[in-house]
Amino acid sequence: MSIDWKKEVESRKDDLFADLFTLLKIDSVRDDSKASEDAPVGPGPKEALLKFLEIGARDGFVTKNVGNLAGHIEYGAGDETLGVFAHVDVVPVGSGWTNPPFEPVIKDGRLYARGSSDDKGPGMAGYYALKIIKELGLPVSKRVRFIIGTDEESGWKCMDHYLAVEETPDFGFSPDAEFPIINGEKGILTVQLSFGGNTEGGANELISFNSGLRENMVPQDAKAIFISEDATKIEKDFFDFVEQNPITGTFHIEGNQVTIEVVGKGAHGMEPKAGINAATYLATFLTNYSFGSDAKHYLALTAEYLHDDSRATKLGLNYVDAVMGDLTVNPGVFHFTAKEGGSIALNFRFPQGITIEEIEAGLASKLTDFGVTLSRGKAQTPHYVPADDPLVQTLLDVYEKHTGEKGVEKTIGGGTYGRLLKRGVAYGAMFPNSIDTMHQTDEFMAIDDIINATVIYADAIYQLIKSED
Repeated sequence: MSIDWKKEVESRKDDLFADLFTLLKIDSVRDDSKASEDAPVGPGPKEALLKFLEIGARDGFVTKNVGNLAGHIEYGAGDETLGVFAHVDVVPVGSGWTNPPFEPVIKDGRLYARGSSDDKGPGMAGYYALKIIKELGLPVSKRVRFIIGTDEESGWKCMDHYLAVEETPDFGFSPDAEFPIINGEKGILTVQLSFGGNTEGGANELISFNSGLRENMVPQDAKAIFISEDATKIEKDFFDFVEQNPITGTFHIEGNQVTIEVVGKGAHGMEPKAGINAATYLATFLTNYSFGSDAKHYLALTAEYLHDDSRATKLGLNYVDAVMGDLTVNPGVFHFTAKEGGSIALNFRFPQGITIEEIEAGLASKLTDFGVTLSRGKAQTPHYVPADDPLVQTLLDVYEKHTGEKGVEKTIGGGTYGRLLKRGVAYGAMFPNSIDTMHQTDEFMAIDDIINATVIYADAIYQLIKSED
């Protein structure tokens, strides 16, 4: 049976984008301050989940809400289940957007909105792929569950709950990365560094230091407030520092209180080199001046061990695996006050060959002189599906068919739902020539990429579930 997948997608283009716009208009950032038993990660992610399930029910699919944390849209029947995993939560928006982040707009062939590329755009592409298969009445021999999460960008509470009460699919993919395929994902480890709040003993007194929105985002903005009797000289030094580095900043003096704000560039924490960490630049500047006790340790550790070192070389943790690549570290969230003390969240992405315990031991050994305590946060081991697995081969074949480009395996530092399954991978929706704006200001996805991804997903899902009779 020959199917013109591009024609089928183009005929549904208006509907696809109408549904996607509806989803993108929902502010689905996790909000623990508004979380409740009925909305475990806040009202926004719940609203987006319910809207997606409503779309599925409208189109005649069987749907299920699993505790307002996750849900699925189901099609087909058979002894095996293909899982397609997407998520509707998004990272915080940050500052500097050209257009409001939850008012989607198409400009110059690009769809701008928070979540357009991570992951509402790819998710809707995957859903419409399944919708096309259903509407064409194609013969299938397996069941498909299009599974929707609400907490992928934080703690994965959604999938912990879903897989505890629902059956685990036999194999599958997540449309939440890039083509040709991601069949390897580095391990993920967050380590929280905690400091005391003593600020005594220096010529300057640190009142507060804050930066970062999530541990898996490179901090774009940083702000420090401190007391100084030498503010005028520090102001001149600061603007000299800004002139010599890839940042912008402001300096405000009120009496003897100084407020400095630095702006760098946000990026996905899986590749810190793609961003400019405002926090480490600000701390590096402040170490030129006298601060006391815990405040001094906080700034000095940041400048000496975390600034401009995405491969953790200064920490003695640089490690490279031939297949999975480099270990990386993103200092993602900073907070310091005298009352609450200090904290820094380090987000590691590590390949096979080095363990969580080795990373923690290396940190503890290096940082003993800074009065810091370490605690483990989110931790996931590396994940790899061999290139000769039939799932990988089928997905690569479909990619090659529709692009004319050679399909090759790849490992990333990002963590996707693909790692939930032993035979799980990430598959699109970015193409090799796509511009990656995930977790960044003015996030967008090219319209052609959304269309072409939907074409590939439709063919791929059908190849994986079609009846051989």
